[in-house]
Amino acid sequence: MAAGARATLVLEPSAGGALKTARKGVSTYRVEVQGRAAHAGLEPEKGANALIELAHQVLHLEALARPEMGTTVTPTVAGAGTTTNTVPAVAYVDVDVRVASGAEQQRVDQAMHALSATVAGTAVVVSGGPNRPPLPAFSSAALAARAVGLAAELGLGPLATCEVGGGSDGNFTAALGVPTLDGLGAVGDGAHARGEHVLVSAMPERAALVAALLEDLLGH
Repeated sequence: MAAGARATLVLEPSAGGALKTARKGVSTYRVEVQGRAAHAGLEPEKGANALIELAHQVLHLEALARPEMGTTVTPTVAGAGTTTNTVPAVAYVDVDVRVASGAEQQRVDQAMHALSATVAGTAVVVSGGPNRPPLPAFSSAALAARAVGLAAELGLGPLATCEVGGGSDGNFTAALGVPTLDGLGAVGDGAHARGEHVLVSAMPERAALVAALLEDLLGH
């Protein structure tokens, strides 16, 4: 459906009021380690500790990141074991990857699926992959310029733009070649934190901007 659109306006929250003109690509993975259970007190040597292998893998994951290129590789949720007196037979970690380019997304994906075990008796299984391609700044440049101009006409003050690490459905539409502008939604701060909030007082101005942008696009 998006492929036939003149433009895509994404009502994801703004970044402190700023429009989002570029987003990183997103990949998600689960790294699971399969080991062998044994009694931790009687004969731990007969086991293959999946948690120890997972610890090796987490440190290796950190080395895949390239912060200078905008690539982050972040272990997030992890788990292991069944009881306190058993060598863990299974362990896992979920991994969040953000990239600024398709080449980096492919590099990390290849590296993730090439992970191998170091602890004898364990095996590593990787699932997942790219979830959203990057949203490049050129996809939103013309729309952002229109929005900035309209904000000035409406007397809303200077309208800022920014590039962010989060992904949205705008990543998909931009990948189709559709001009895409993101961050047109609520003004607030603290994403995914306990203090996440929306400024109700800013909603009328934000709604006026979206309405003006729609009218401008339809008028052309």
